[in-house]
Amino acid sequence: MTHTRKEQQDIDRKLKVLKYADTIKNISKACRYFGVSREAFYQWKRAYLQGGEKGLINSKPCPENLTLRIPADIEEKIIYLRTNYHLGQQRISWYLMRYHNIKVSSSGVYSVLKRNSLNRLPANQRKRSLKAFKRYEKQVPGHRIQVDVKFLDLQTPQGTKIRRYQYTAIDDAIRARVLKIYERHTQKNAIDLVDYFTKRFPFRIHTIQTDNGHEFQSQFHWHCEDLGIRHVYIKPRSPHLNGKVERSHGTDQQEFYQLINFTDDIDIRKKLQEWEKFYNCHLD
Repeated sequence: MTHTRKEQQDIDRKLKVLKYADTIKNISKACRYFGVSREAFYQWKRAYLQGGEKGLINSKPCPENLTLRIPADIEEKIIYLRTNYHLGQQRISWYLMRYHNIKVSSSGVYSVLKRNSLNRLPANQRKRSLKAFKRYEKQVPGHRIQVDVKFLDLQTPQGTKIRRYQYTAIDDAIRARVLKIYERHTQKNAIDLVDYFTKRFPFRIHTIQTDNGHEFQSQFHWHCEDLGIRHVYIKPRSPHLNGKVERSHGTDQQEFYQLINFTDDIDIRKKLQEWEKFYNCHLD
């Protein structure tokens, strides 16, 4: 019987160990000399006595059990989310549970991506090297709340473009957020957000931090002070100082807005409340 080159190399190596041990009459020394365990040596010896040289050929790995593979319809959803939205394996796992009540582990998603050669994101989706900033962080909930506004350009099913504004407050220590959508970008709405999240957050607010936008000027500033809350501005042209709220807006875009269809204000406000709850309770 002829063997492949790799099979023959495997046979020759094991025979060499077996013959050397038989020559020196000391299995332990032979194993140390060739760097193999005694357990492996005895396995090879039994295999050789039972099957000759054929028994020394490494057995092939078990074939994949197709009954354990993720169903085709779920696999299609995973591939669609990866190719269209470039979500990572953990994000896809969360999305399937949140929107379809389908439980697939992160490793299960990765196996699908790997099998379909989608385990690496396109080059233009990889994170570029950014200037490193010293991270500012408070450890006590409520000590500092970052507030900012995300501009939303939505479109109705009829193609009409609509501008809305998501006002966001995020706690510096525990990353809990409060979100609210408004039709206008004004100090009045910024003040309303403060009144809203001071009731929602289960801790006392010490400081609110914002950029220098017009919605956070004198009326907003003195309203915070009247509530006994300190209001501070970040340095101009330094959005990284409000990095937590800025990054959370990026998550909103990728994990929420690009995955929904806008129908009306009531609908999106309800969906945003569901997203806020999911963000606070499930995302790290």
